[in-house]
Amino acid sequence: MEFMLDEALEESVRDFDGFLQARLVPHLSGWYQEGSIPREFFRELGAGGWLGMDRSGKGCREQSAIKQAVLMEHLARISPGVGVAVAVQVSLGTKGLVLHGSERQKEALLDAAARGEILICLGNTEPTAGSDVANVAATAEKVEGGWVISGTKAYVTNGTLSDLALVTAISDPDAPRNRRLSMFIVDLASEGVSRTKLHKEVWIPSDLTRIRLKNVFVPDEHLLGVRGRGLQQVLNIFTHSRLAIAALTLGTAAGALEMGIDRAGKREIFGRKLRDFQAKSFEIADLFTRIEAAKLMVWKACCLKDCGMDFRQAASMAKYLAVEAARQAGTWAADLFGAASVMFEHPVHKFPLDAWASSLGEGTQDVQKLIIFREIMKQRGIVE
Repeated sequence: MEFMLDEALEESVRDFDGFLQARLVPHLSGWYQEGSIPREFFRELGAGGWLGMDRSGKGCREQSAIKQAVLMEHLARISPGVGVAVAVQVSLGTKGLVLHGSERQKEALLDAAARGEILICLGNTEPTAGSDVANVAATAEKVEGGWVISGTKAYVTNGTLSDLALVTAISDPDAPRNRRLSMFIVDLASEGVSRTKLHKEVWIPSDLTRIRLKNVFVPDEHLLGVRGRGLQQVLNIFTHSRLAIAALTLGTAAGALEMGIDRAGKREIFGRKLRDFQAKSFEIADLFTRIEAAKLMVWKACCLKDCGMDFRQAASMAKYLAVEAARQAGTWAADLFGAASVMFEHPVHKFPLDAWASSLGEGTQDVQKLIIFREIMKQRGIVE
C-alpha cells in the first residue's frame, strides 16, 4: 500500500482545512453553547463535495474510503462532535442507501443527501439492543400497501436534525433470529413519530435523540433492501461505518496530542517548560508513536476496502487501536491543563469525553476484540 497521499487528495485536504477554518472554527463555541449544528453547515459541506459522494450529471459516486477517512480525521482534530454528526450522514444514512437501496430509492434520495439537503440517521439501538444488535424489539406489521412500525430507538445521533431514519424492526417474528428483522426508510415527519432530545456530555454539539414510533405507516417502497435481511444489512453498514469512526477517533487522538504539545511548550513549572522534562518528552514520543500506528491501521483498512478486499477485521483493529490512543492522549492532554480542563468551555475538556464516546460507537472495545478473534478463527478454518 502507499504511505503517501496522492497530489489530488493532498489538494482536497488543503481545501477542506481552509473550509473548516472559515466555516467551522469561528462558529464552534456558539454551537457548543446551543448544543446543535445548523443544517446550513451540512448544505455547505455538500456544496463543497465533503459528504462522501462525488456528484456529476451521471449521478453520485462514492468517494474512496481513504479520502473519507483523511477528511474525517482533519475534521475531528477540531471537533469530534461535529465529526460524528457528519459521519452519521455519510457513513450510516447515505451509506445505507449506497449499500442496500434500490435504484429507485437512490435516484430519489442519494443526490439530495450528498448535497446535505436531506439528512438521514440510523435507528437500531434500543434499551434491549445495543451490542446484541439482533435483540431489537420494534415491530413492523405488514398491511395493505406497506407496514406499520411501533417501537423506540434509544440513542440516535442526528435524530433531531434528520428528515429520514433507517430503522430496524421485526418483520417476521416467527423466523429464526437472523431472519426476523427488516430495514425501513422512515419519514420522521410521519404521524406517530415523536422525538426527545437527550442531554449528553460527549460529542457536543451533535444531538442524541430518543425516537418513538407509534403505529407509523411506511409504504412498501420504503422497505430498504431485502425483507428478513435487516440484521445482515445493519451489520454490513456498521462494518463500513467502522472506518469512519476509526478515522474520527484518530482525529480525536491527534487533536488532543497537538493541544497537549502546545501546552507543554508554554507552561512552565519549577523554572522549566513542561516539554523539557524527560518524563513529558517521553510521553509525547510514546503517544505520537501510538497514534501513528493507529493511523497505519486505519489506512490499511481503507486500502483494503478501496481494493475490493475483505476489510472487516482490519476495520475493527483500526477502531480498537484508535480508541486506545485517543483515551491515552485525551487524558494526558487534559492533565497538562490542570484544573482548567474540567471547565466545559475549555477546548481540551472535550477530548477525554469524546474518546470515551468513540469507544462505544460502532461497537465497544470488547465487540471489536470479538470480531477480530472470530476473523482469526475463520482464517484458520475454525468456525464455531
